[in-house]
Amino acid sequence: MNRLEWRISDDAVPYDEALSTMEARVAAIRAGTAGEMVWLLEHPPLYTAGTSARAQDLLEPARFPVHVAGRGGQYTYHGPGQRVAYVMLDLRARRQDVRRYVSDLEEWTIRTLGRFNVKAERREGRVGVWVVRPDKPPLPDGSPREDKIAAIGVRIRHWVAFHGISINVEPDLSHYAGIVPCGIADHGVTSLVDLGLPVTLADLDAVLAETFQEVFGEIRPSAAA
Repeated sequence: MNRLEWRISDDAVPYDEALSTMEARVAAIRAGTAGEMVWLLEHPPLYTAGTSARAQDLLEPARFPVHVAGRGGQYTYHGPGQRVAYVMLDLRARRQDVRRYVSDLEEWTIRTLGRFNVKAERREGRVGVWVVRPDKPPLPDGSPREDKIAAIGVRIRHWVAFHGISINVEPDLSHYAGIVPCGIADHGVTSLVDLGLPVTLADLDAVLAETFQEVFGEIRPSAAA
């Protein structure tokens, strides 16, 4: 059961439903009764709180539903126009190295965005993927302003990984105003469309499949759900 399933959901998936599906799949992977899975989807507008979330970073608690995610990280936003990729991999059969796994998720994201001519980068002490914005005023200390274009949050249970990444394609960026995204107030958020790139979710999905194979290995053909 070690073949990986690649699933794409066309309709927005409620967060609780997605979490239940991931939990069940992780248990099945651990038991050897199901293979690994990458699940591409969108959520209705909502905020999620990771294990390091601080109450003061939830600025507008009544704006959207707030879910406790169980993943690492702080507050983030999910909603239409954002591609969420939930990655359920058996690290027992790969490499039991959490830092390497997070680095691989970053590399997957960076390679994907690079195919759209976006120079996305890691930042020490800031989980996620960032782009420099020379078109925006610099910070008070003179350093360039940067925007987050992709978030990463993972959970690992008995060396089976779940949760994953989210990449902003064309979400309503004003929805981020209800939180301090990932606890970082000095920088903003952006999307592919905000950067002037008319990319669709389908465009992104095709590239995600290519670059996933480069970083992690074999996948199956896409299956809509």
